Amino acid sequence: MLPQAAGRHYNKVPQGGQGNAKGWGDGMTGLALLIVGLILFLGAHTLTAQRDLRARLIAATGEGPYKILYSLASLAGIVLIAWGFAHYRATGWIDVWSPPHFMKHVTIALMLPAVILVVAAYLRGKIYLTLKHPMLAGVKLWAFAHLLTNGDLGSIILFGSFLAWAVYDRISLKRRADAGAPPIPVGGVVNDALAVVIGIVIYLALGFVFHPVVIGVPVFGA
Repeated sequence: MLPQAAGRHYNKVPQGGQGNAKGWGDGMTGLALLIVGLILFLGAHTLTAQRDLRARLIAATGEGPYKILYSLASLAGIVLIAWGFAHYRATGWIDVWSPPHFMKHVTIALMLPAVILVVAAYLRGKIYLTLKHPMLAGVKLWAFAHLLTNGDLGSIILFGSFLAWAVYDRISLKRRADAGAPPIPVGGVVNDALAVVIGIVIYLALGFVFHPVVIGVPVFGA
């Protein structure tokens, strides 16, 4: 949940081309860190789709070292994504287009099923059996929803990259012999009900606590 309308007042520099040279340079530094983070995080996760290459790397390094390197690359990617995007938003916002204000409500509405789908990937029931990969469906919905309300360059790079990765990973799953996910027991409608309830709780926590406190952008009532 990162509506651009709310995000504009969060930044302390003029928008788009009206920023000074220092603001532009600082913004580009943030974008560079963001892009490196995306390469590390999504690159590591894309590697898992390359089963032959992954198998060769595990054979060459050993499963333990491979998992350590994978985890370190993913963690470094997350840190750089958060650091770079925060730096970019604070020092050099770069507008590409201006989404209409009503899109904010569309984003807020889409985020609820997105969160529920991610939870359903772990509380597996009818939702999981129907979609097969609700985690990827949730990531795609999350990324698409945020692209609707964020027309700045950094957001387009961030959410566009995650959307592209989720689409690619979903396509690659059709070509894999394995399930591409840990073996979690599949239940019935009880798991679906729990996924919905827990998803709603997480959704409200993201909207009322995480987004305004950590991201600095209010969601509800803004």
